[in-house]
Amino acid sequence: MQEKNYAFIDSQNVNLGIRALGWRLDYRKFRIYLKEKYNVDKAYIFIGFIASNQKLYDKLKETGFVLIFKPIVFSVDGIIKGNVDADLVLKSVIELPLYDKAVIISNDGDFYSLVDYLYDKDKLRLVLSPNKKYCSFLLRRAAKENIQFMDDLRNTLGHI
Repeated sequence: MQEKNYAFIDSQNVNLGIRALGWRLDYRKFRIYLKEKYNVDKAYIFIGFIASNQKLYDKLKETGFVLIFKPIVFSVDGIIKGNVDADLVLKSVIELPLYDKAVIISNDGDFYSLVDYLYDKDKLRLVLSPNKKYCSFLLRRAAKENIQFMDDLRNTLGHI
């Protein structure tokens, strides 16, 4: 029987990590890749909600992602913040009985405890880091051998 895995995606972290590599992610290709490579049945994207981005949200939904919105706030410097970490952790734990393994997609060390927990429960398929250079040491340590990097996936997942 084929595994039924779920992906939990830190959208801002993925976007910034991939852009730091000098390319843009094609989300249609990415969704297919997750399904074919990691048996991802459901892929949650955690993202800050900005009304002017509705076209992007519609495209992500059409591509097969499930969007979980977080209200945004502005820092004192006027920078938009949509911190999704707690939402991603909570959703992945609530959904735990519904999936075989989790794919956590982020560089963020704030997910150390989640990844460590999933690993210990044999529920971690892998951590997929968008950028090896910026991937947290803590995240690498928690994932152990279950980590891969997107650095070399430009030809496979890059926006043309």
